[in-house]
Amino acid sequence: MHAVTPSAGEAMEALSLEPAQVNEHPQDHHHHHHQQYASLSAHTTDHDSWLQVGLLLVTGFNCGYVLSFSNLMLVPLGWTWGIICLSVVGLYTAYANWLLAAFHFVDGRRFIRYRDIMGFLFGRQMYYITWVFQFLTLLLGNMGFILLGGKALKAINSEFSESPLRLQYYIGMTGAAYLAFACLIPTMSAMRSWLGVSTVLTFTYIGLLLMVVIKDGKSDDNKNYDLKRSKVGQAFGALGAVSATIVCNASGLLLEIQSTLRKPAVENMRKAMGLQYTVGLIVYYGVTVAGYWAYGSGVSEYLPEELSGPKWAKVFINSSVFLQSIISQHIFVAPIHETLDTKFLKLEESMNSATNLKRRMLLRAALFAVNTFVTAAFPFMGDFVNFFGSFTLIPLTFVFPSLIFLKVKGKKARLEKKVWHCFNVVVFSLLAVAATIAAVRLIVDNTRTYSFFADT
Repeated sequence: MHAVTPSAGEAMEALSLEPAQVNEHPQDHHHHHHQQYASLSAHTTDHDSWLQVGLLLVTGFNCGYVLSFSNLMLVPLGWTWGIICLSVVGLYTAYANWLLAAFHFVDGRRFIRYRDIMGFLFGRQMYYITWVFQFLTLLLGNMGFILLGGKALKAINSEFSESPLRLQYYIGMTGAAYLAFACLIPTMSAMRSWLGVSTVLTFTYIGLLLMVVIKDGKSDDNKNYDLKRSKVGQAFGALGAVSATIVCNASGLLLEIQSTLRKPAVENMRKAMGLQYTVGLIVYYGVTVAGYWAYGSGVSEYLPEELSGPKWAKVFINSSVFLQSIISQHIFVAPIHETLDTKFLKLEESMNSATNLKRRMLLRAALFAVNTFVTAAFPFMGDFVNFFGSFTLIPLTFVFPSLIFLKVKGKKARLEKKVWHCFNVVVFSLLAVAATIAAVRLIVDNTRTYSFFADT
């Protein structure tokens, strides 16, 4: 590790390959891959404590998205299957991420990006497939965040005015706020002091939300939990619910987040994940269950719309959601910034040199302009959560780690382990296909009822 200029501590070069290592394997047919996947990065690596990353995960997953979970996960499944699904998917995701964390190092080589390890083990095509899956997840996720921020702002406006502005204005404001934050805080590691703010905001608004939700639930005696659909509709709905549950537990970014950790990176990542799957999970599952319990199967896609009041509580919850989403959206879009920065910035200069600053602003502005426009045009949020859960996150979270295991450890592993990982690959590939079909069906249904630029 060496800083490029003494002032540019952030702009460290992260070379995962020592030149000596490369020369030892000239006959290795992957040799040219090393050159391609040598991990130069414009962003900081090896820098953060496990607690910082743990908070990043806890607050990142307890963002405004949790407000749609009651509707997305429990309404289609009802109580019994809903709780089974939450438990099984939660455990399975934790296991798959636990497994993947160990592959941060393979044969003494370090991989700071998911696509790098897939490319290294399975060749160029898998590198690009992983890249597309990750970026689709992140772009759709980012659009979801922009929509969420817009909804929160509109909800605040509705409290003070009978005729609030159209949703699209708020989507524009949200995009601008996210852009400002992305320019100020260039990397994931730079979020350090903001994570404290995020944590306070998260636990305050969720605490307040739960108080109002529980009060509403107690005062309403005629709640109903019936499943409202035909059998076919229920089957498709169930697949959607599984996808949404995966989204709330996994990001497809494990290695990227892990690269910011101090050594020993694997143990530290597992400690951070321990925090996510205990504290974090209790909170977002708590909100999901409480919302469904309080409002039954009619619960809204955006929980604050259901709250009875008081007015100040609704305004406070929506403001916190908006501010907190500025911080947590950054985690899920940082890898895109990292890729653009590594490609277009001058790596020999510091992150904040005049040239790099100008280029960084332009890159960020272009990204958010496109995302904000698309979000304004398609404001039906929940469907996209299901879509990227099924199409991209099921392979990234469940199929690929088992493939990596079979490739790296397959020769030495015991038979039952091989069978287990083959089973995972087959079952989750089929689930991905089925869930993607369900998600597309839902989007097609909704495009019939929605118009572009709908003011939902």
